[in-house]
Amino acid sequence: QVQLVESGGGIVQPGGSLRLSCAASGRTFSNYAVGWFRQAPGKEREFVATLWRSGTTYYRDSVKGRFTLSRDNLKNMVYLQMNNLYPDDTATYYCAAGTGGSNYRNYDYWGQGTQVTVSS
Repeated sequence: QVQLVESGGGIVQPGGSLRLSCAASGRTFSNYAVGWFRQAPGKEREFVATLWRSGTTYYRDSVKGRFTLSRDNLKNMVYLQMNNLYPDDTATYYCAAGTGGSNYRNYDYWGQGTQVTVSS
């Protein structure tokens, strides 16, 4: 079993930066791929980024060049660095662990979410 807890969300102006953290527990955490998803009010959950065990990453087109997903297995931590934020990035962000990829059904474990608001 894996437990995930996100933190680091907040309110930021357009063009600003934010770094989200996800603390994982469980001795098998390093065996899983990780991902980030987000959900805005009235919208469906959408894929943001994934990191496979090989070290390969993949991002949705709208965040490429702005967001960076990384992990530190020794510390059981996952991060999402978000730069040059847009108002459309406003959402609740969730970290997840599973087999990886853009499909939420590939993930077995989910955090509780952290709110990101981008507003002037």
